[in-house]
Amino acid sequence: MPMRETILFIAMSLDGYIADQRGGVGWLDGLEGGQRGYQDLLEQVDTVVMGWNTYHQIVTQLSPNDWPYAGLESYVVTHRNCPDRGQVRFTGDPCALVEGLKQGSGKDIWICGGANLAGQLLQAGLVDRLWISVVPVLLGRGTPLFGPEGVRTPLRLLQTREDHGLVELVYGCGPGTGGSSGTNRSGTV
Repeated sequence: MPMRETILFIAMSLDGYIADQRGGVGWLDGLEGGQRGYQDLLEQVDTVVMGWNTYHQIVTQLSPNDWPYAGLESYVVTHRNCPDRGQVRFTGDPCALVEGLKQGSGKDIWICGGANLAGQLLQAGLVDRLWISVVPVLLGRGTPLFGPEGVRTPLRLLQTREDHGLVELVYGCGPGTGGSSGTNRSGTV
């Protein structure tokens, strides 16, 4: 049985930021592109993993009344001692969580954000694919997707697609750079 893959699916500005200097993502409002990629991703995954800041932004700003990932196993990585809330589970060790999920059965695993979580998983070699939607905007400052604590990671371009000015780039990460299965399971985009 092939191992589940982890996919870091995230939007960033052309200058490499995932949030503005105040931590906001309002610059994504009204974005026409990326809907095809998002729908393609949802067909491939059954689990979403995110950090506390991403979770907090979702429940306080983006979707305060409804959990937008209903139907997906949802995990929030945090050092806070939070009780599970409905379909959202809280955990403290991202690497142990992802290693366990990859060994289990199911579809692939979406790493939703943010930069700290992505950095930890990349450093541990636990990200199989980067699926980055490059938004045609320059923020100048903010939260960089790849911070100064990065790790050298070989990448191989698997796919590109343009969608209303947004450019989707899909890379295989690490040894073999085709994801853990060594194949492009997502098809042509």
